[in-house]
Amino acid sequence: MKERLAKLKAEFEKGQQHLQLLDKERAEMRDTLLRISGAIQVLEELLAQEVQDTLNNKASQNGHREVQLSGVES
Repeated sequence: MKERLAKLKAEFEKGQQHLQLLDKERAEMRDTLLRISGAIQVLEELLAQEVQDTLNNKASQNGHREVQLSGVES
């Protein structure tokens, strides 16, 4: 019985160590995912701003062309 008890205690300790390792890996993965999520958010915002700037530039150029064309017609 003493041998079995010693084996169970060793197995229990090994399980606790493995669980601690998994907890550490989980925390590291959570941190990594948070960083990736932040990077995704920044890139999406930059892309949306780029699209908006492009649309604004096109609208501005179209408005400028209309002014030039109306000046030509006069």
